[in-house]
Amino acid sequence: MQTLISVIMPVFILIGFGYLAAWRGYFSESNVDGLMRFATNFAVPVLLFRAISTLDLAAEYNANLLGSFYGAAFICFTTGMLGAKFLFGRDWEDATAIGFVCLFSNSLLLGLAIMERAYGADSLTGNYAIISIHAPFCYGLGIATMEIMRARRTSKARIVPTVLKAMFSNALILGIALGFIVNIGNVPVPAPAMHAVNLLASSALPAALFGMGGVLYRYRPEGDMRTILFCCAVSLGLHPALTFLFGSLSSISVENMRSAIVTASMAPGINAYLFANMYGRAMRVAASTVLIGTAFSVFTVWLWLGVLP
Repeated sequence: MQTLISVIMPVFILIGFGYLAAWRGYFSESNVDGLMRFATNFAVPVLLFRAISTLDLAAEYNANLLGSFYGAAFICFTTGMLGAKFLFGRDWEDATAIGFVCLFSNSLLLGLAIMERAYGADSLTGNYAIISIHAPFCYGLGIATMEIMRARRTSKARIVPTVLKAMFSNALILGIALGFIVNIGNVPVPAPAMHAVNLLASSALPAALFGMGGVLYRYRPEGDMRTILFCCAVSLGLHPALTFLFGSLSSISVENMRSAIVTASMAPGINAYLFANMYGRAMRVAASTVLIGTAFSVFTVWLWLGVLP
């Protein structure tokens, strides 16, 4: 119970505060959009730039850590897509969007916040290693699969340019890429610039969590409840369970196991809806799963934190 109160509840209280402000009309849709644009296009990319630019790549890029998390994520994407097709009768494009919902954990806004509250700021290196390839992996897999499904009735030559354009116009990926350039190239960052980076990075998670509450209010659940609950079960149950299994089999360290499980146990993030909206597919399922999954994750994350050493 102490973990629930001291670690998880402050994060969800901040999300709830944003939800309440939007619900009562104190924070308009345009305010929410502006705050989320600031967070996702500026503050969070700068946070990722700072983390990747100072990360010990040789120490933290552990193949067993990444294999455990992303092997489980790929299985969840496939499970979500096939379940949507054969259990719920969706066409392949809808099924791909639903698979993406099961794939994309909220590794940034919730994962970092919960991990820092639970184990301290020094515990985040494994999380950053996962996050550094999270958007490229998930968007690459989702966009490539969707374009293959769409190419059945259009030109297959569009697939590679579409995937690359979508990935490298994403601010998160640009922040990560710049971080790698500074890290690998040992590029010096002037002290005044680094102070500015630190100031902007410190605002990222609070602003994003508050804004996330406003976004969740906008996308209230409607219909498709069986499909939504299926996505929640895959994202909140299957993903961390498989990650735990693969991590145990590959004997990853306690610190890496914590990072992998906490990240895998997060609800689907707003990017799940953004992907569905980008293609106009399964948007109601995506939005509702983000909302309901985030509410459920209060309890599932608590259970996983109790299991972890």
